[in-house]
Amino acid sequence: MDKLTVFYDGACPLCVREIALLEKLDRRDRIAFENVADPDQPVSCPISRDALLARFHARLPSGEVVDGARAFTEAYARVPGLGFMGPVGRFAPSRAVLNVFYAGFLKVRPFLQRLAGAPAPGR
Repeated sequence: MDKLTVFYDGACPLCVREIALLEKLDRRDRIAFENVADPDQPVSCPISRDALLARFHARLPSGEVVDGARAFTEAYARVPGLGFMGPVGRFAPSRAVLNVFYAGFLKVRPFLQRLAGAPAPGR
């Protein structure tokens, strides 16, 4: 089985913590992680860097790029004991509900980032 590629913001303390957890849980080495925060590093995704930094994205082994709740559920489905997350994220009604929560999180993300130690934008 090919790996899922997770694109993450390595300048975001919340994102870095989430990725550290996923890396720890990924005992079967089924996920590749790509930090897209460094503008000097190329990105192996057809999605723009700005879009990748604004919302969680992952590339499925098929090459399809997914985002939001689908990307999270695909990532967590690859860790032992959480395989049920894949079907949850692929099922449109549950994915819609999860995306509502994710949209709410994105609105408070800048505040949470500052709490986690990131500087305020423009500093």
